[in-house]
Amino acid sequence: DISASERLDMLRGFVRFGLEHWGTDTLGVARTRNFLLEWLSFLHRYVPVGLLERLPCRINERPPTYFGRNDLETLMASSMASDWVKISEMLLGPVPADFHFTPKHKANAAASAAITAEG
Repeated sequence: DISASERLDMLRGFVRFGLEHWGTDTLGVARTRNFLLEWLSFLHRYVPVGLLERLPCRINERPPTYFGRNDLETLMASSMASDWVKISEMLLGPVPADFHFTPKHKANAAASAAITAEG
């Protein structure tokens, strides 16, 4: 069972590789942020094994709602795109004022057509 800080370190590595690949200019940061947010739209489904009520979980079960062991773990488990934007701000700095993120998939997180992040 990995901690929330270890998961954040994995995200830091992802961001570092994205910035190495696309560059640290405005366009590179925007592309890295976009890929990070799309990845977070799937990563929020991870439930730490220590918090599961029973093992193994079945493939057709949705992840249970839970409060994490700390605030970062709860933030990472959020299905709201605005919380994913907060995580991206922790790693890449504040988003531009006109930033909009819409998840590409049709999962639970895409409840509204577009999520506006307020910087």
